[in-house]
Amino acid sequence: ALGRKVSIVNLDPANHVLPYPCEVNIAELITLEDVMTSLGLGPNGGLVYCMDFLRVNNDWLHQRLGLLQDDYVLFDCPGQVELYTHNNSVKEITEMITQWNIRLVVVNLVDSIHCSNPATFISTLLMSLSTMLQLELPHVNILSKIDLLPRYEELQFGLEYYTEVQDLSYLLDHVTGDPLLEKFKKLTGALIGIVKDYSLVNYMTLNVEDKHSMLKLLEVIDKANGYFFSESATASKEKPQ
Repeated sequence: ALGRKVSIVNLDPANHVLPYPCEVNIAELITLEDVMTSLGLGPNGGLVYCMDFLRVNNDWLHQRLGLLQDDYVLFDCPGQVELYTHNNSVKEITEMITQWNIRLVVVNLVDSIHCSNPATFISTLLMSLSTMLQLELPHVNILSKIDLLPRYEELQFGLEYYTEVQDLSYLLDHVTGDPLLEKFKKLTGALIGIVKDYSLVNYMTLNVEDKHSMLKLLEVIDKANGYFFSESATASKEKPQ
């Protein structure tokens, strides 16, 4: 509908059943199931091994990406948080991809249900910030399933407070009722201070049932990766149907 040629690259070795056709699939190289069976690793350790294996065998990925030419490429990556916060394999893989003249933007999807709990939202902020600092790439952080928010507990503040990450000290006042959280309230305050000091994290919202929401998000992503300003975008004269 947008007039662009899109290719999907699956880099999730745990993705057994793909809900989409993909031009490149890491399963041709390695799978989580094989690693867990042959090496006796659990799912977390197995995923770390798989991504490190991909890093070492990056020529396989380079060759296959080269066949995609000027396609708009979507990378489907594993959901394990540790791979993006303090393990270096994914960071080194993305660095190699950018060296192959492919402009990347990280689209970080987090469930909007985390907004309904102050402590969980603070953890989400820290995860988003840590990922941004670790990968050192343009980021678009997204609160997904925003249409389902009315089903959750009522938010302490308006949605704009969470998307713009406004004064988090107000959120700290609502970390109450749990003795464990009360005990570490000073630590929580210090963590909030870190998020505020960097002032990097904010969120877009996503409702997959709303075309306007999807197109607005796509425009932000296109600007972040540079496609919006490319000759391809101009030539295609994208007109959503």
